Amino acid sequence: MPSDSALSSARQRESAAISGPISARRSSQIALLLIAIVATAVVAPMFLLGNASGHDISFHLASWLDAAGQWREGVFFPRWAQWANWGFGEPRFIFYPPASWMVGAALGSVLPWRVVPGAFIWLALLLSGFAMWRLARESFPDSQAIAAALIYVVNPYQLVVVYYRSDYAELLASALFPLLVLGALRMVRSSSRQNNSDQNNSQQNDSRQNWGGVPPLALVFAAIWLSNAPAAVIATYSLVLLLVVGCVQQRNLRPLIPGVAAMAIGFGLAAFYILPAAYEQRWVQISQVVSGNYHLDKNFLYTRSMDPDFVLFNWKVSTVALGAMLLTGVAAVFSARKRREHQAQWWMLVMLAAASIFIMFPASLWFWHHLPKLQFLQFPWRWLVPLGIPYAFFLASAIGQSRWRWIWYASLALVIAVTAVVIVRDAWWDSADIPLLQAAIRTGHGYEGTEEYAPLGCDLYDLPGAILDPESLAVFKKSSPTPLIQRFAPDSRKALEPSAHVSMDKWLPERKDFRIETAEPVTLALRLLNYPAWTVQIDGVTVDPASQPGIARMLVSVPTGQHRVEVNFRRTWDRTAGAAISGFSLILLAGCATFVRRGRNPPQS
Repeated sequence: MPSDSALSSARQRESAAISGPISARRSSQIALLLIAIVATAVVAPMFLLGNASGHDISFHLASWLDAAGQWREGVFFPRWAQWANWGFGEPRFIFYPPASWMVGAALGSVLPWRVVPGAFIWLALLLSGFAMWRLARESFPDSQAIAAALIYVVNPYQLVVVYYRSDYAELLASALFPLLVLGALRMVRSSSRQNNSDQNNSQQNDSRQNWGGVPPLALVFAAIWLSNAPAAVIATYSLVLLLVVGCVQQRNLRPLIPGVAAMAIGFGLAAFYILPAAYEQRWVQISQVVSGNYHLDKNFLYTRSMDPDFVLFNWKVSTVALGAMLLTGVAAVFSARKRREHQAQWWMLVMLAAASIFIMFPASLWFWHHLPKLQFLQFPWRWLVPLGIPYAFFLASAIGQSRWRWIWYASLALVIAVTAVVIVRDAWWDSADIPLLQAAIRTGHGYEGTEEYAPLGCDLYDLPGAILDPESLAVFKKSSPTPLIQRFAPDSRKALEPSAHVSMDKWLPERKDFRIETAEPVTLALRLLNYPAWTVQIDGVTVDPASQPGIARMLVSVPTGQHRVEVNFRRTWDRTAGAAISGFSLILLAGCATFVRRGRNPPQS
């Protein structure tokens, strides 16, 4: 018979096992509620002032509207932005990661468009807070973990992105960064447990435990790559740094093997986007992304330029960055006394903060010129995204150890509130962005495109219909589905009055079919940019279209008689290969998850 003390201990363990999940569930519910309240406070000014019209809002709204329109036409995964460049189109959806524009289009399909920006921001902030809470609860009690989550939601750079920049893709990527750090931390911790495990444990079970973090880390890494390319480059270097610091701190290289495997699978999962975007850059003017004021030399903190508006914004974001650096540094010093309890996490976050701060100053110029793809970030202050994690973690840790923690929390809340009020008052508020873009698409006029996605040899501002004054949209009548076609005299580039009879069958985003009857050979100028993925067939025979000099408009030469012309946006080999790699990586991910699950639940004998 078991003793009374043994029975009491058994009952206590049983009670703890029952109450544990209930307590964890209640803690997560409280955390989500408080995060939702803070996220609502961030978007609350939009209820009164309209949408914050930041630098990138037109680009994102146009992408959402265009993608949603293509869904209604049966194109589930758009590759060609039909209404960009005033209806001539561009391969925007090949080069820009799909997560943000698909989420925006989905929200616009079920909500009024005027509330979609606020809804997107609210959901991204909710996700960012929950992700930071998951990271912080690895080291903190519930109250401190919730505090870290709330601090991360309203960290100064998040407010800059929301109100000044309207970069919804970067906001979505930043929401996933705490999960990236969590994945790296668990890799290091599982390696540490393997080092300290009892000699009687089987090597196979230890190996399974060490690989347990691969599937979630791979998914998070892929999700960041599918959200925002600059943030993905930062995530790649950040993850490598975190794993290396973890290896140094643990004095072994075990975390690197599963860490590199997770990155490889993550790259593979996102290959259906990464491979076409990388290969087809040779077909567009991608160098425009770092030209002029976008060059990194002009975007270090407190830079100088001849453009006063550009300098003004740079100094605003530089001041925000300096404040975040100072608070992070001071909080890290005061929380250092607890580093023995969480050595791996503390050192990993210290080094992440140090690297993020260093890379924002001109002293890091050598790294910008020599590390692959780093210069395409354009703005060094984008490293405020990973800095936000140690910023929130160390502040919550330092204040949580203080005797007067509620006074410090109140003081921090006051500082954040004042910062938010200043940014809100200084932001540009305009609810006309969405109606203007909707009118531009509805009337067939289209919207302004992006220079870096323009085909080679194309000057976007010389295209017909390139009218930049929004008020002029009112003079356009609703266009028919007929393409803009002109007749050109043979051996000439001078447009003549069209004499051919054209009958339109289809004019869809990725398929254009029409019939033409002409009494003489003509060259047709379609309302379409000549991108190599387009194929043209006349009566079933493939022909090579030409490009109009200066604007790269598609020109199709048609002989005398009746003909059927088909223009299709074909699937190039790089898109097929990228999809195949992503499918294979998905199988690898499932296999890895099954391998880990069997290790956690060994078969019963």
